[in-house]
Amino acid sequence: MDIQELRTRNPDHWMRATAIRALALDAVAAANSGHSGMPIGMADVATVLYSKHLKFDASRPDWADRDRFILSAGHGSMLLYSLLYLCGDPEITLDEVKNFRQLGAKTAGHPENFLAKAIETTTGPLGQGIANSVGFAIAEESLRARFGKKLIDHNTYVIAGDGCLMEGVSQEALGLAGRYELGHLIVFWDNNDITIDGKVSLSDRTDQVARFKASGWHVQEIDGHDPEAIDAAIVEAKKTSQPSMIACKTHIALGHAAQDTSKGHGALTNADQNDAAKAAWGWTSGAFDIPAEIKTWWEEVGARGAAEREAWETRFAETSAARQKEFTRVMDGEAPKKLSAVVKALKKQVSETAPKVATRKASEMALEVINPIMPETIGGSADLTGSNNTLTGDLGVFDTDNRKGRYIYFGIREHGMASAMNGMGLHGGVRPYGGTFMAFTDYARPAMRLAALMKTPTVFVMTHDSIGLGEDGPTHQPVEHVAISRATPNTLVFRPADAVETAEAWEIALRQTATPSVLSLTRQGLPTVRLEHKNANLVEKGAYVLAEAEGKRQAILMATGSEVAIALAARDLLQAEGIGTRVVSMPCWELFEAQDESYRRRVLPPAGPVRVAVEAGVRMGWDRWLCGERGNAKKSGFVGMDSFGASAPAEVLYDHFGITAEAVAEKVKSLL
Repeated sequence: MDIQELRTRNPDHWMRATAIRALALDAVAAANSGHSGMPIGMADVATVLYSKHLKFDASRPDWADRDRFILSAGHGSMLLYSLLYLCGDPEITLDEVKNFRQLGAKTAGHPENFLAKAIETTTGPLGQGIANSVGFAIAEESLRARFGKKLIDHNTYVIAGDGCLMEGVSQEALGLAGRYELGHLIVFWDNNDITIDGKVSLSDRTDQVARFKASGWHVQEIDGHDPEAIDAAIVEAKKTSQPSMIACKTHIALGHAAQDTSKGHGALTNADQNDAAKAAWGWTSGAFDIPAEIKTWWEEVGARGAAEREAWETRFAETSAARQKEFTRVMDGEAPKKLSAVVKALKKQVSETAPKVATRKASEMALEVINPIMPETIGGSADLTGSNNTLTGDLGVFDTDNRKGRYIYFGIREHGMASAMNGMGLHGGVRPYGGTFMAFTDYARPAMRLAALMKTPTVFVMTHDSIGLGEDGPTHQPVEHVAISRATPNTLVFRPADAVETAEAWEIALRQTATPSVLSLTRQGLPTVRLEHKNANLVEKGAYVLAEAEGKRQAILMATGSEVAIALAARDLLQAEGIGTRVVSMPCWELFEAQDESYRRRVLPPAGPVRVAVEAGVRMGWDRWLCGERGNAKKSGFVGMDSFGASAPAEVLYDHFGITAEAVAEKVKSLL
């Protein structure tokens, strides 16, 4: 259909959708930056979705049983901002739209979930939104099974573009969704055949419809500018038990001189061309000016869901007080009061029995007492369940016939797993954790970074955290990965030394509401180093004195994880020679950095003692504690890795690379 036919076939719909087009064009032109074409092309789909299907209340965008809308093609953010403004969202005002992409505006270049309640997830890195949506849909299924359809019964809708579907994470995501038959997930593919470089055919020939069908999805193909076809497709999609993909054939930058070209993808700022496009659309209002009758209609769309929300609130009020309290607790992400008590009991048991266990096993021990009292936890692994120790006996397996199951077999999909976990956390009501090898944080990194950016407290369980994993060799032995994780803002990185520290790390991670955690855990067994039980959570301080010097303090050994035991053995060697040595365990640098200066100075007193750090990874980051904090570069040293590892048993590798108690003691003596 040409523009004139689209205008005359359904004139009311056309002008309502064109309000989105005009706002997108005006905002991008005013910012001289952004992406105009996708909002213009997908305005018809968005108008039908919001006005006829999406369950939401613009005045309460965080209502628990709302439908979730995810703009995976986040570069087209003005589509979302236009919808929110038109519908009367209190946070996205006309001034915010006019300040698109400007400092301090809620209308950032790509949607940021922490800037407005109605923005469900941060998108921009293509493919992340559709991968997040799988987690949203899993969370919805899990909560519906737990609390019933009266409280949880909604859909997750996604708009994804060609770029989202080219990214490899999309295949991981749609494979998961198809396998678990997430029938409340509906994806609109903006099939406009254009990327930044030009036609999709320049780089891809994938039959996306066949790909989705092969992965277990229900698929329809429609004209993305035909409101009747869009409506009928959504109706059909909501009937199926499969996840649904609606392939919407659209024209990028519809009606503009840049229509169906790569230029249409980006910022359309030519004033004459923009005026011509508005004329073609039949739009006569000035910049940012929406005719009153159209704005009123959209505000009615935004207010329509209030009745459904109020009915839900009535149903919620009719449930028992205990059920209301539990629902509110999990949706708020609040840990149960019992958490501290069960962790303390486990710590006491460990300190008394002093087992030698890998911290991956210690993590399982912690989860065995935590999962029963936190029914909101959902665990999983990227095909390494027996290695990551993430499955406990009480969880049950999430599947098509058991939505109450709390363990997910993610398959070999580290990126998809991490992204889906972020989606679960963003949905609310569940606390996701999932495992793989520390080396494969490389595959999960984009989602781990976004967890930090989005302030979602996902827990990444990363085992086999050093050369200590042994014979699998350097491909599987992480040396730089802990440093990379520590370099990521708003991330807590825990490298516990024993089962006590591991339990404490889990307690802290599960109390977070706005910060993800990385648990860096060993394959090899470690001795218990916390032999004296303390109720206090010492990991909460980030670093603490584990063993004090006897006699004059001449050296401080700092270590994490498996190397704490090495530091303690080195202390014994040094003390035998009359060299007073303090050992500091530093399981979480970020928490130590957050302590006041007086505490940090007590743990790492300035000047005086030699400082040596021990960690089976690269030195990067350690100089903050070796030379900074009033340390002395000439009196500090590092025992660790400056290369990749090798294939051999763990004990052979530690000796080969010189990470031994003897080497640490010699390093101290060389600096005295």
